[in-house]
Amino acid sequence: MNEVFDNRSTFYISQTVPVKAGDGLRFSLLLHDGCNCCDAWLKIRSDSEQYLWVPMVWQEKVNDEFNRWVAYFTPTKADLYWYSFEFEGNWRRNVITQVGDGKGDITDKGKEWQLTVYDPDFEVNEKYFGGLIYQIFPDRFCNSGTPKENVPTDRYIVEDWYSQPAWRQNNGVNSLCNDYYGGDLQGVIEKLPYIADLGVSIIYLNPIFEAHSNHRYNTADYMKIDASLGTEEDFIRLCSEAKKYGIDIVLDGVFSHTGDDSRYYNKYRRYEEDGAYNSQNSKWSSWFKFDRWPDKCSCWWGVPSLPETVEEDESFTEFICGENGVLRHWLRLGASGWRLDVADELPDCFLDKVRTAIKTEKPDALLLGEVWEDASNKISYGGRRRFLLGKQLDSVMNYPFRNGIIDFLLGGDAKRLKDVIETIICNYPPPALNSMMNHIGTHDTERILSVLGGAPLSLNREGQSSVQLGCEQIKQGKALLKLAAVLQYTLPGIPSLYYGDEAGCEGLRDPFNRMGYPWGKEDKNLLAFYKKLGKTRHNEAFAGGSFTTLYAEDGVIAYLREKNKSRILVAVNRTEKEASFEFEGKQWQIQPLNYLIEKI
Repeated sequence: MNEVFDNRSTFYISQTVPVKAGDGLRFSLLLHDGCNCCDAWLKIRSDSEQYLWVPMVWQEKVNDEFNRWVAYFTPTKADLYWYSFEFEGNWRRNVITQVGDGKGDITDKGKEWQLTVYDPDFEVNEKYFGGLIYQIFPDRFCNSGTPKENVPTDRYIVEDWYSQPAWRQNNGVNSLCNDYYGGDLQGVIEKLPYIADLGVSIIYLNPIFEAHSNHRYNTADYMKIDASLGTEEDFIRLCSEAKKYGIDIVLDGVFSHTGDDSRYYNKYRRYEEDGAYNSQNSKWSSWFKFDRWPDKCSCWWGVPSLPETVEEDESFTEFICGENGVLRHWLRLGASGWRLDVADELPDCFLDKVRTAIKTEKPDALLLGEVWEDASNKISYGGRRRFLLGKQLDSVMNYPFRNGIIDFLLGGDAKRLKDVIETIICNYPPPALNSMMNHIGTHDTERILSVLGGAPLSLNREGQSSVQLGCEQIKQGKALLKLAAVLQYTLPGIPSLYYGDEAGCEGLRDPFNRMGYPWGKEDKNLLAFYKKLGKTRHNEAFAGGSFTTLYAEDGVIAYLREKNKSRILVAVNRTEKEASFEFEGKQWQIQPLNYLIEKI
């Protein structure tokens, strides 16, 4: 042990994961005799305060030639803190900063360490921790064949369930986002035994509210189930039937924008009552920001069909978060949580009220957010966000893990994956860490099999429409997919399986990643693997257990998950050669393109 400082080792810091406000911490430096240190300081500040200089004291001699200097500090509020060290030695002031992998060196060229301090009352129901999420794009999962009423006549109904989704925006029939395959809530109910057999404990549904596109991210009526999916009674029955299998339903909340073809905006006069586009006296006018009414409105990412909402508007906030608002209404009818679309584009004042509404109605409800970066230190809306400090989100979609897994399996070094994992563990409070939505594919990304099989990812839609993996690509892709799933299912957080990945679905970006589930044409071998992995997942070591990296070299990573008396060794070898590592006096062998999940 000869690092100057390492925030991933309890020798140097008494707690290597985020701490609750009010918890005391011990910081240690290890300085060589040659540094001739006579004074040392911990330099620390919160995001909202000035630096504090905390004196360090010499504590002991280590290994005959190193000196341990110690400081104690107690953060008093939930916030992000940033720290480094300085010491006097060799007739000058020296700076110690982070140079990578949590380790420090005597240099001013590195960066400060992050310390996440969260609210002492922040909790997430532990029942979620050992679970498994199954994400369903409702129109494409299962068509029950149940007749529907009041379905708008301007929708193109696809007769061939297995056909490729439309990819041209031609403003005609069967065009992009206007093709409906007929997946419905009754279809999900009928497939609950299948879903339960995968080991699923949570179903996350992409939007199910009335909207005039197959993805339904352009909400038309937040208080109504889309007619193509069924009725409110169908939703209530889905939640009730799912509970019998121990499965909770989490809904998608799209509140940063609505559709222009909505009750609230009503550009095309589909609805009788005036929307914001029709009249400046509309009861919804204050929900939208017009630069020039009616034809110049702020729109999400400049997309004209997605007018942005003013989340700070009192009437909008009340409609979403009020006692009889959208959030609480659907929780009362049986939902167990919400996933917030583009959560980092929602202001803090709105997120605070979202959490209050959800937790007031159902304290154990799960609140997840879409954030593509490290959510602990994300900056948006002109400042640092406080998503995970205990008063907003429970957790987020875990894109850092997804990116790290893919990078590793496609040739990246295991040390880099280790750093990605350990950085998130150091930055995310334990309740948020253990309830992360660990996905490797969603409705917004290419199908994971296509990515790992080597499909070209930079093509336009026309080019993507003709991409299909060859036999060798499929073989290689499936081998890597199994390794990806092992990592996804055994790392901290809750794995999230995108419908059809377990069946071998291919496809690049939207809409090709949203095909109908291939009922009757599944890859049986892959499906059996996922079912087995789902059973393996239900071990208490994966339900909030500790994580320790045992080995990370080249294309091999191994780690230990541990809780109470349960200890699980996980190892993945992505190389074409046999690999080995030593742990607890035993040499562990891993075959090429293979993995280990062993109780020890």
